[in-house]
Amino acid sequence: MQKSHHLSRNEFVKITVGALGAVIAGVIGIPAVAYLLSPALKNQALDAWVPLGPLDIYPVGEPTMFTFIRTKVNGWEKTVYSYGVYVYRKNETEVMVFSNVCTHLACRVTFQDDTREYDCPCHDAQFDIEGNILAGPPPRPMDRYETKVEEGLLSIRLLEG
Repeated sequence: MQKSHHLSRNEFVKITVGALGAVIAGVIGIPAVAYLLSPALKNQALDAWVPLGPLDIYPVGEPTMFTFIRTKVNGWEKTVYSYGVYVYRKNETEVMVFSNVCTHLACRVTFQDDTREYDCPCHDAQFDIEGNILAGPPPRPMDRYETKVEEGLLSIRLLEG
């Protein structure tokens, strides 16, 4: 004969309270952990098309400086980045857009009208009007952005990371 196991009142209360406690902890705990971890797990946009305005505002043959800001949210931290680009229209249809950051040590380059060159004041780097290295220590030409023109509006593809 098998002896059946009966729960005492005390054991029943302990099991019931433990089960209810586990359910309550799950109902409260899982969303709380998800809330705390979600900013770290959120997928950041790695690239975006940034409008630079109508193509017509950029004169042919003259690099024109354009600045804009982007806000990046990383968890609970919000950071504002400032960007500068040179828009160079070679002709009516061909457009080149360069970062104004030197590829050597990230100093800001400026376009010199008299020499028709981009100059970096930090280490005397010089780039031609199309961003190629003329002199100095830069390891590569000026960084160039992918561009598109839709309905007369110029945009660049900004890769953030």
